[in-house]
Amino acid sequence: METAKMLEIISYSLPSIITGAVAFYFFSLHTKNEEGRRRYLLNKEAQKDALPIRLQAFERMTLFLERINPTKLLIRITPLSEDKNEYENYVIAQIEQEFEHNLTQQIYLSDECWTIIITAKNATIQMIRKANMSETVDSANKLREMILNDLMDKQSPSNAALSYLKSEISQLW
Repeated sequence: METAKMLEIISYSLPSIITGAVAFYFFSLHTKNEEGRRRYLLNKEAQKDALPIRLQAFERMTLFLERINPTKLLIRITPLSEDKNEYENYVIAQIEQEFEHNLTQQIYLSDECWTIIITAKNATIQMIRKANMSETVDSANKLREMILNDLMDKQSPSNAALSYLKSEISQLW
């Protein structure tokens, strides 16, 4: 008799246990889905707010790359004297100052993009130093001429970085 009562209790309890388990499963699934939907909406809202800031960072880095382009840089910065070393140091100091002014923009750019911008800056500085080491350069004006003549044969580092920057901006849309 005890076994029959036990079977009867189990037969009545089993459907309610199964129903409870299925309800718990669907409730937890629904809760996870709602949480995911809320995260998606918050992320979408954050991106909408961050996009103008990111675009402004891209604009500032574009301006930086344009300002350190040796062709424009050497026209904008005229020698104060005929000393080629003084002019080299002055131009490099201008590049570094411009870079430090835009240093905070890296948080809005990808690591790869920031690395390419740093590489362009360093390559520009290296180009200036290399031209200054030439034996044919004996004055600041000759240094300017040498750098500008070198750029006629090849693309400036800032133009290459600018091309990458443009491609990264096109991926935002």
